[in-house]
Amino acid sequence: MNAIWNGTEATVETDQETAKASGVRIERENHKLEKRLCRQVGQAIMDFNMIEEGDRVMVCVSGGKDSYGMLDILLKMQQRAPIRFQLIAVNLDQKQPGFPDHVLPAYLKQLGVPFHIETQDTYSIVKKVIPEGKTMCSLCSRLRRGILYRVADELKITKIALGHHRDDMLQTFFLNMFFGGKLKGMPPKLVSDDGGHIVIRPLANVAEKDLARWAAHRAFPIIPCTLCGSQENLQRKQIGNMLREWEKKYPGRIESMFTALQNVVPSHLMDTTRFDFKNIKTTGIADPEGDKAFDAESFDTPPFAGVSGLNGLQVVTL
Repeated sequence: MNAIWNGTEATVETDQETAKASGVRIERENHKLEKRLCRQVGQAIMDFNMIEEGDRVMVCVSGGKDSYGMLDILLKMQQRAPIRFQLIAVNLDQKQPGFPDHVLPAYLKQLGVPFHIETQDTYSIVKKVIPEGKTMCSLCSRLRRGILYRVADELKITKIALGHHRDDMLQTFFLNMFFGGKLKGMPPKLVSDDGGHIVIRPLANVAEKDLARWAAHRAFPIIPCTLCGSQENLQRKQIGNMLREWEKKYPGRIESMFTALQNVVPSHLMDTTRFDFKNIKTTGIADPEGDKAFDAESFDTPPFAGVSGLNGLQVVTL
């Protein structure tokens, strides 16, 4: 009996020790994730001068993991930053059927962050104008953008922060290349189309998978988008699936592609408006790295693997 009891007691103690060790490991991983997110957001803010002394930053919060994560990290950065700036969370309630309009106000009040809820029935407009089954994103985005610019003026906002992350930027780059015929991405900072606002993307360096992990850790009250989030087969979804497949098969490829967006070599592309090919002349000055004009590029791993299914488009192995 004592042996059985002792054995049971030992098992219980072992289980408790295992659970404790697991908890410590999870806590350590979450701490590392927080440090990485803060470092990446801080780096983007410094590299592109996103936030300056005295700024009033409008943090656009949709109820999704990305905008929650952006607000959460910016609040942490606000406490640590060597400059003073204000954060005002803004949500646009588009009157989507079933939208839980109590969730965000309750969460933002709990945080103690200043916020503004703008209510505009863009849902009815989009549903009336866009035929059934067609993509709503473009019109919805234009309507939302115009409303947010007006709200920014009313609140005397100096910067508008959007929650687009690194994966969004890469998806936009490939969308423009595959379907738009342009080498064009999503800038981390820009002047709005109306010329009156500066838009910033503090999550420019952040991976979507890290935001998903942070959202789970922080237990954000996620609100799904029932207007366009239910639309399948969008080109952006297809590009997203392609990138995830690449990352799964070839770890590190996403990081390499994102780095490429920051290392553009106009002289090795074909845009005559970006490089004056017509007036190239000899200089008589040797390249310090030697004659490599005709050398083939060398890569440690194959640059691309075959991926199909992009509306008939194939990316073949080089």
